[in-house]
Amino acid sequence: MELPEISDFRELFLRDTPLLDVRAPVEFADGAFPTARNLPLLEDEERHLIGIRYKEAGQEAAVDLGRELLDGQPKAQRTAAWKAFVEQHPEGVLYCFRGGMRSKISQQWIYEATGIAYPRIKGGYKALRNFLLDEIKASCEEIQPVILGGRTGAGKTIAIRRLENSIDLEGLAWHRGSAFGRHATPQPTQIDFENRLAIALIKHRASPHRHLVLEDESKAVGSRHLPAELYERMSRSPLVILEASLEERIHNSIQEYVTEALQEYQQIYGEETGFEKWAEYATDSLGRIRKRLGGVRYQEMNDKLQHAIEELRRTGRPDAHADWISQLLSDYYDPMYDYQISRKSDRIIYSGNMEQVIHFLEEMNQQTQNDA
Repeated sequence: MELPEISDFRELFLRDTPLLDVRAPVEFADGAFPTARNLPLLEDEERHLIGIRYKEAGQEAAVDLGRELLDGQPKAQRTAAWKAFVEQHPEGVLYCFRGGMRSKISQQWIYEATGIAYPRIKGGYKALRNFLLDEIKASCEEIQPVILGGRTGAGKTIAIRRLENSIDLEGLAWHRGSAFGRHATPQPTQIDFENRLAIALIKHRASPHRHLVLEDESKAVGSRHLPAELYERMSRSPLVILEASLEERIHNSIQEYVTEALQEYQQIYGEETGFEKWAEYATDSLGRIRKRLGGVRYQEMNDKLQHAIEELRRTGRPDAHADWISQLLSDYYDPMYDYQISRKSDRIIYSGNMEQVIHFLEEMNQQTQNDA
């Protein structure tokens, strides 16, 4: 029986189709897709041994070794895991790296165990990955970006998340886009970031929205780099500036870098260890910009930070962090912003507070939909 293949990749991503990834764990760790789950046909060591046999004795010998390694309990365990996945996700599909032997074997074993002709991806992971890379390039030619700028702490990410016609680049890259931007868990791989971004762009292009609102970013968000085509398109797009008072920016920064960041660490590590790891993160983050601050100013701000950490530990109140954050915004981030925005002033089409900016962007989007 010829088991089915799937080649309509766009529809897979628009529907958030569950994906059964039968590649080895090391391959999955290098890059995968948001809806994929890794239930490998071969574990890393098995794949390594088969690869050696293939180089030494050819394909037939490698296939024989694969049968030997998987015979009995390994086959039963892996088939049982796939069966559970298929029953939970009857609308899903499976793939290996190139859509070849591993996909076909997994597909056949699933069929024998369940009677279900579970489809496989034509061309496998490699075909899906190339499709998404092509979609990034195509999207950058088609989208109509509007860039949301503003000073550090103005609430740009808050605004982005309130808008339907937006993509949260910092959310996709899992980084807040500053020296204090790290989360308690690591960023996705560059490949995973690009895959998530491509899928978000596909969904935007399938929506009725014409304008796409993106936050004003540098070429990198943390250690993840924006695709060159997207960054170039963003760098020549209209700019809307979100304005906020220093008090509002201090409040937003405390909420993001103290309250929410501390909660992240404590959810993962527990209350006491989480607090210590958060304090280490805050101290290390300030240390990353020590040279730019200069020795005297860094020492002054670090003293304020350590005092605020102890106050937070003692009272549970984050208010003491306002002192060093105010200095960080005024002395460090604002001069950089002033320089950068001076080079972009010809692109600014609107400035306003949170509600004004949200209203302007929503009206702008509605008008282009009406005109379409």
